[in-house]
Amino acid sequence: MTEQSASRALPPAVIIACGCIISMLTFGPRASMGFFQIPIITEYGWGRDTFGFAIAIQNLMWGIGQPFAGAVADRFGISRVLIAGLLLHATGLALMTVSSAPAVFTVTSGVLFGLALSGCSFNMVLAAFTKLLPPERRGIAFGFGTAFGSFGQFLFSPLSVGLIQNVGWRNTLLVFAMLLLLAIPLTLALRTPIAATGTANAEPRATLKETLSHAFAYRSYILLVLGFFTCGFHLAFITVHLPAYLRDAGLEPSTGGWVVASIGLFNIIGSLLAGYLVNLVPRRYVLAAIYALRSVAIIIFISLPVTPASAIAFGAFIGLLWLSTVPATSSLVATMFGVSNMAMLYGFVFFSHQVGGFLGVWIGGILYETQGNYDLLWYASIALGFASAAVNLPIVEKAAPPLRPAAARA
Repeated sequence: MTEQSASRALPPAVIIACGCIISMLTFGPRASMGFFQIPIITEYGWGRDTFGFAIAIQNLMWGIGQPFAGAVADRFGISRVLIAGLLLHATGLALMTVSSAPAVFTVTSGVLFGLALSGCSFNMVLAAFTKLLPPERRGIAFGFGTAFGSFGQFLFSPLSVGLIQNVGWRNTLLVFAMLLLLAIPLTLALRTPIAATGTANAEPRATLKETLSHAFAYRSYILLVLGFFTCGFHLAFITVHLPAYLRDAGLEPSTGGWVVASIGLFNIIGSLLAGYLVNLVPRRYVLAAIYALRSVAIIIFISLPVTPASAIAFGAFIGLLWLSTVPATSSLVATMFGVSNMAMLYGFVFFSHQVGGFLGVWIGGILYETQGNYDLLWYASIALGFASAAVNLPIVEKAAPPLRPAAARA
């Protein structure tokens, strides 16, 4: 039995369930990094800019690595990439516990952690769903995949706060590393076919350069790439700096934990709803509404006094809009270019997302150290939300013109 037939012999529910658990276990630790900021910088005497730069590098490396991990997965199978990513992820978390110098901490929590996520995050899970599930099941599967990533955020946020307070931040990271290793057997359900090479009847494959040139010549793909920048900016800035922002406002650390947890909880609803809507409503409208409503939520939040009630309400509302961009974005890539290069081409869209995340986290730390607050980042988040809403509206939701490889024209 081939790798492709083995996976397709599994019921879709099993494929989706295994992918969702992987998504939960890999996204949870990443979404909890903000709770480690104060304990780590307090112990080592660092500023928030030092911690922020390391996590910013994590976002950037995740983005840089995603297209390459996607290309390898498209060629050699997604399960292999998932296993490598999970092993590297666990290694990065374990090494963070002994990274007492800023440069070393940047390598472990930034470079290793980020590259690991490019191979084992929910993005790779969604690419597997695209390849293994029929088109009519993909939208809701994308919703479940992103929803369980959010459930990981909901689960790991209070877990992080509780473990850090009781066993320390180092042991908490080691617990997370062990949990990641438990996900490795689940990757067997996400095995995808290895690309055929060297067969007499195989159609000529486009080169990497041809595939990328074809994608970036399509205006709607460029608009999708540009719009997703804002999603990364919002998510990374809020995930890393919101717990510290709430502590600065006088709230207890546990409140920050429940606020981030509420983001994850309500994004389960938002992601499932988005996965359902992509089959009913033009996806460009879904994306435009999400980005505009994020800006409205931020305006209301920063205009009101910061209280536990207002913070949790903000978490709940922004949670509805958190990863709900992913089902529409990933399904648009599949609509434009099909499934054969899905992991790689979605990877380039996600790279834009992570550049936004890099800037949101890094600049947030710099501004706090220089100005003592995050005001300018909140204002930038508002402006970017409205800008991305406008960018997504002209997207054309149909297949790009077909690509004919040079080898086929010869």
